[in-house]
Amino acid sequence: MQNKQFPDFVSFLQQPAAYAPLPSAVKLIQTHISYVFITDDFVYKFKKPVDFGFLDFTTLDKRRHFCQQELLLNRRLCPSIYLELVALEKTDDTFSLKRHDLAKPGNIIEYGIKMKRMPEEKMMANVIKAGRLAPEMIDAICDVLVPFYAKADDGPKIQEFGRPEAVRVNIFENFSQTEAFIGRHSLSKDQFERIRNFSTTFLQQDELFAARISAGRIRDCHGDLYSANICLADQVYIFDCIEFNERFRYCDVASDIAFLAMDLDYHGLESLSRRFVARFIKKSGDTDLEAMLNFYKCYRAYVRGKINLFTADAPEVDRETKLQCQEMAGKYFQLADRYACQ
Repeated sequence: MQNKQFPDFVSFLQQPAAYAPLPSAVKLIQTHISYVFITDDFVYKFKKPVDFGFLDFTTLDKRRHFCQQELLLNRRLCPSIYLELVALEKTDDTFSLKRHDLAKPGNIIEYGIKMKRMPEEKMMANVIKAGRLAPEMIDAICDVLVPFYAKADDGPKIQEFGRPEAVRVNIFENFSQTEAFIGRHSLSKDQFERIRNFSTTFLQQDELFAARISAGRIRDCHGDLYSANICLADQVYIFDCIEFNERFRYCDVASDIAFLAMDLDYHGLESLSRRFVARFIKKSGDTDLEAMLNFYKCYRAYVRGKINLFTADAPEVDRETKLQCQEMAGKYFQLADRYACQ
């Protein structure tokens, strides 16, 4: 049964007949900001017309722009995966999916991106679930990231995002956006206050943030570096970076590294988390990273908790997904609280 809250085009794209070549099946996955359609060989991603403050996809032109940004930015780490911009046309009551340059502008109702499908069993999240994540895989991820950050842009505009005032904007936006959930979904008042107080105190250490800027550690990073966005196939593919807001991507390298380290902690892989951080520090020479690690781990765990709350609260999400996301949110907030108390 189709979800009545879906737009018509979502129902259309769930049908194999929407695609050429014809796939055997289509699987829909939702996030709080996207519809993702998985076919035999390709993945198609369309942005929801939502505005969360930190992102705004409410117009067709904005969705087109951020699709283009997604292609451009993700080709930095995996150019062979991100293929092209696609457009969904509607003529009378008929939909058709085309390469964007073959579609008639007046008929376009949505833009999306087309990607090569990566092997599901090689996705890092599935490797973790199967208990197959090995130390050499962690090393391989590190060996991709070190040169990526070394080459990433670190111009004056980007360096400004390493200042505590700029970091504070991201941290406290999370608190303002989750305050209404306190006591309702997975987040207690005591947790909220401990995490906020820890963050406030750490942000007062101006000298730490200034040293990171002076050392050139503020870069145009990935912004969403965790296991859901890594594939360990014939090589390491790191995909789905933040394209919708520069202030989430322009950050201390320590914030990116802390995200994946936190994710490994979340999955009970603390020894691999420590290995990842130690190898990155050794290979990059970033010996001061560890001083920032706990702060950014707390921030990243809280972000994941927030995102799961948003997904659970979305009206188009089914009950099973809502319950799962509420449970995950609770675990992330517990982890953030643990970092705040260390």
